Amino acid sequence: MDYAVFDRLLDKKAVQRFRDEALNPESPKTRGTAQNDDIYFQGREAQNKFYDALPDIVARYMAEISKETGRDYKPFTYYGAKDADRIVVAMGSVTECLKETIDYLMSKGEKVGLVTPHLYRPFSVKYLMDVMPESVKKISVLDRTKEAGSIGEPLYLDLRAAFYGQKNAPIIVGGRYGLSSKDVDPAQMLAVFENLKLAEPKNDFTVGIVDDVTFKSLDVKEKISLGEPETKECLFYGLGADGTVGANKSSIKIIGDETNMYAQAYFAYDSKKSGGFTRSHLRFGKHPIRSTYLVSNPHFVACSVAAYLELYDVIDGIRENGTFLLNSIWDADETIKRIPNKVKRILATKKVKFYIINATKLARDIGLGNRSNTIMQSAFFKLAEIIDFEEAQAFMKKQAYKSYHKKGDQIVELNYKAIDVGANGLVKVEVDPSWANLKDEVKTQDVVMYKGTPFVEAIAKPINAARGDSLPVSVFNGYEDGTFEHGTTEYEKRGVGVTVPKWIEENCIQCNQCAFVCPHAVIRPFLINDAEFAAAPEGVKTHALEAKGKELKGLKYKIQVSSLDCTGCDLCVEACPTKEKSLVMVPLGESIDAGEQENADYLFKKVTYKDDILSKNSVKGALFAQPLFEFHAACPGCGETPYITLATRLFGDSMMIANATGCSSIYGGSAPSTPYRKNDKGHGPAWGNSLFEDNAEFGLGMHVANETMRHRIHSVMDASIEKAPNAIAALYKDWIEFRDDRAKSTEIRDLLVPLLQANPTAPGADVILSLKQYISKKSQWIFGGDGWAYDIGYGGLDHVIASGEDVNILVLDTEVYSNTGGQSSKSSRAGSIAQFTAAGKPSQKKDLGYIAMTYGNVFVAQINSNASAAQTIKAFEAAEAYPGVSLIIAYSPCIAHGIKGGMGKSGNQGELATKCGYWPIYTYDPRLEAEGKNPVKITGKEPDWSLYDDFLMNEVRYASLKKSNPEHAQALFEHNKKDAQRRWRQLNRLAMADFSNEVLAVKEGE
Repeated sequence: MDYAVFDRLLDKKAVQRFRDEALNPESPKTRGTAQNDDIYFQGREAQNKFYDALPDIVARYMAEISKETGRDYKPFTYYGAKDADRIVVAMGSVTECLKETIDYLMSKGEKVGLVTPHLYRPFSVKYLMDVMPESVKKISVLDRTKEAGSIGEPLYLDLRAAFYGQKNAPIIVGGRYGLSSKDVDPAQMLAVFENLKLAEPKNDFTVGIVDDVTFKSLDVKEKISLGEPETKECLFYGLGADGTVGANKSSIKIIGDETNMYAQAYFAYDSKKSGGFTRSHLRFGKHPIRSTYLVSNPHFVACSVAAYLELYDVIDGIRENGTFLLNSIWDADETIKRIPNKVKRILATKKVKFYIINATKLARDIGLGNRSNTIMQSAFFKLAEIIDFEEAQAFMKKQAYKSYHKKGDQIVELNYKAIDVGANGLVKVEVDPSWANLKDEVKTQDVVMYKGTPFVEAIAKPINAARGDSLPVSVFNGYEDGTFEHGTTEYEKRGVGVTVPKWIEENCIQCNQCAFVCPHAVIRPFLINDAEFAAAPEGVKTHALEAKGKELKGLKYKIQVSSLDCTGCDLCVEACPTKEKSLVMVPLGESIDAGEQENADYLFKKVTYKDDILSKNSVKGALFAQPLFEFHAACPGCGETPYITLATRLFGDSMMIANATGCSSIYGGSAPSTPYRKNDKGHGPAWGNSLFEDNAEFGLGMHVANETMRHRIHSVMDASIEKAPNAIAALYKDWIEFRDDRAKSTEIRDLLVPLLQANPTAPGADVILSLKQYISKKSQWIFGGDGWAYDIGYGGLDHVIASGEDVNILVLDTEVYSNTGGQSSKSSRAGSIAQFTAAGKPSQKKDLGYIAMTYGNVFVAQINSNASAAQTIKAFEAAEAYPGVSLIIAYSPCIAHGIKGGMGKSGNQGELATKCGYWPIYTYDPRLEAEGKNPVKITGKEPDWSLYDDFLMNEVRYASLKKSNPEHAQALFEHNKKDAQRRWRQLNRLAMADFSNEVLAVKEGE
């Protein structure tokens, strides 16, 4: 509508009255008082007249807008047969799907309709009855919510109330649909209308799921698409972070902006940060597209990952004579050999046109690395015939320039090449009609090898295979509280790494640094004893070395990669310090063919983790411990996860973790993938996710609750120690003395529990045994990113820091809101580009470490594992041992930084961050003050400030600003550097201060 229409409709006198009532010191008043029970009730009721008047006001304005637009706007609208006897009442996007369904049923002579509320509150019975056909006999009300404990959902109860007391009132039933954005399609809406045909329609129903517990669900028949016949439906399967979704968004923009066609897109993801399963549902047509449901009967299917044909139902719904495009690393003959019989059968049965393209190779050949998305997009436009291909090429290049010109001409030219080769690289594969008779292969090896618990088999695997929608309610019996089993990622074996590391043992110096940097814990060093070595696969025996070091004499040493769990990030290769690399990247298939996954399955499952031989305060010693955080779906090369993996190696069997919402919660616990796992004793990190804003308090609450139980144990022991047998009394005494020592209290638990179980009548035994899980001191951790710690959760974090309680806080600092699209945070630095700071952030970074140090009783460490692994390990050990609040701030390279060369180079960039002064590393231990020692210890040399600009220009978040606005960028970069230098001088002053007089001050105070 033109602004002139708004100008005509706007009641300017009312606007002026509203403005006159605004708070202003020239007509001061008080608003928002704290009211007590004497007047609050009356004040609320005094507002009724405004709510009563609102429906008529809204209706009047809707009528005026209808005149202008030609569309029908009312508080309630009706669609369907004038003499309908069956009506559905629903709001929101489902109404478009219902309209398609109604058109379909009316074409078959059925009398059905839809009432849609557009003004839900205040609810107007008057306007509802204005549109309700008098002929209606039965009404089904759909709510997209679950009001547990209520006799019905809100809209359903409103409809029942509206007809209360009326003669010949229709039968009204209610149901729930589409919770958590579950897809709602015409087949489900047909089931709703079928339900209304029954003499006694089911009430309180669900639709779209199978409820085999309380049997509330409606039966839904086969999927059906009711869109315009001319509309082209397309379905794309991609790998998370491979650019497929971005390319499809570009396609939608091209069609929408450059042609007179209509376009629609919906992108479905799992919750994995990267390497997950993405589906792009696209529709293109000459008429408005009303279909608000996923594409299930596509004309065109594209799949970027050949392995998906084994894992998912990629082409099951493809239409007859449809087109299928596969990104295949093999030629046509080899592709035919590799694809499953099930896929071949569908291709033949539905007479599908089948094309392949080696987009992976083409992308590498032209210099795009693994980014094959533009090539696949070009191939799509060539095959789908939505618009003329030459036009499409021009539009794609226009879009590529718009998207990439800020990153430089070279990137633009690479994408131009990708657009050209995408059409030329297509190969048509002839579909043999005889494939229609093929039987499915029977593959038992993987099923047996990676068979998990009943939970994994019944819940986790179907969800990971994109069949979670079909799971019945009964499989969740026993999991009603939302609890998921630990360690389900062990059974995923996603195989998403195009290339994976191969160990060259003759070059290896057994430093374990490759395992230290591995973001996914897929590469591990093993110490193998004689019995384990004798039972090992030949691949282990052939390549194992004699372990170096007198403590390790008699043991074999091997570095092992779990190929199917690796994401191919290259970090381990980059980190390897040997002159001739001990690791090289090879194609995944080569690694599998060499038996490396078989070797990994043996070593990871059958060989013990010998972490008690060497001290864990060194890289070599710590890395022989079992990681209790593994195979998660963080982005390849993630800079956050190595810190978490290290923490679980050091303290995992006693960790309690409160995790703020963000990247670390998504890769840490997205159903059904649970990367935290148990050790062979059944112990491991207990993990819970809280909100973004209150995670620190959540973690503090965990600690207080645990300590409350331990105080009770203490009280029982105190009261029982004189009466208990000598052996038990001695352990009671030891526990009281060492209750806050994690290692000692664990040793005492292991002695005390069996003794009490053997003497159940001993004083205090019954109570202590009921609380046995609290005897060992827990290591309480609070995890989160900088968006939580510096911004949204800072108030709670500050409260916990000030509490003095024995909790450990790990801030995974990426300097940007990584999980929500890359918004700027208070941790972002001057000159960095992110959402909301597109022109470069003007202000400097908050100094969280310095703020925490001002309390004087908080252990603080700023760490960077790429700059000093030793300092990182010592900081973790010291923080956990500190009897109070500890705060670790960890430098975490992120894909959002746009590091030159990709995340595989993030280790080098991380090292440079400390070397140039961008990220100094230090610890602050308040206990040293009492000894007259300086509590601040800086690790490393004086920064080389001449490298600072090199560091900034290695990251797109800085470099892109210099391309678009060089003068402004230079000013902000100088601000950034000066702030870093100011922080260094401040830190250096603290580190050089004399604290010897603190001892005298304490003595004088005494």
